[in-house]
Amino acid sequence: MDADFVISTGDNFYSDGLTGVNDMAFEDSFTGIYTAKSLQKPWYTGDQSAEAVLGNHDYRGDALAQTSPVLAKVDRRWICIKSFILNAEIADFFFVDTTPFVLKYWTNPGNSTYDWRGVAPRDTYITNLLKANGVDLYVNGHDHCLEQISSSDRSAQYLTSGGGSKAWGGVYAPGADKVEFFHDGQGFMSLRLTATDARLAFYDVAGAVRHT
Repeated sequence: MDADFVISTGDNFYSDGLTGVNDMAFEDSFTGIYTAKSLQKPWYTGDQSAEAVLGNHDYRGDALAQTSPVLAKVDRRWICIKSFILNAEIADFFFVDTTPFVLKYWTNPGNSTYDWRGVAPRDTYITNLLKANGVDLYVNGHDHCLEQISSSDRSAQYLTSGGGSKAWGGVYAPGADKVEFFHDGQGFMSLRLTATDARLAFYDVAGAVRHT
């Protein structure tokens, strides 16, 4: 495959994130797992538009620990910092942290005088951003499956790569509308970009191509 880099779509450490920068889960679940020569590449989990793109399980622990430069010293592949810009030339990547806002912060703010409802996401917030900015691909994790969905009203493709560890395995069935591919087992996806096209592939846990 000869990938240039890897992008994490969140839920980096099950099931309760990291307890801190010295948590051995970092080495047990990252450094000691992704040992193949082909995976000795940069792993990105955020960009200039986000603090970091984590998952809901990551937020159960010390989320800030994952952005600490200490982890990059443990494993130089780990890139989870608050701000950086890369010249990708043929594509723009934006990382958006869509982990659900903690409901109690704005429905029961206690003594706080700040109106959190101003920053709570609306149902159409992400969709409107994608349409307004002509986004071609939206890639997400969280759902424990591999999936491709075509937009019903524009050319955008919605790609789910959430089967890197835990998989649903028959728990859920996809809806029929615009679902191009669905696999509820373990696996991952690859994306090859050129100036003129994009080629994606979904692989199962054995490395077999399940969908292109």
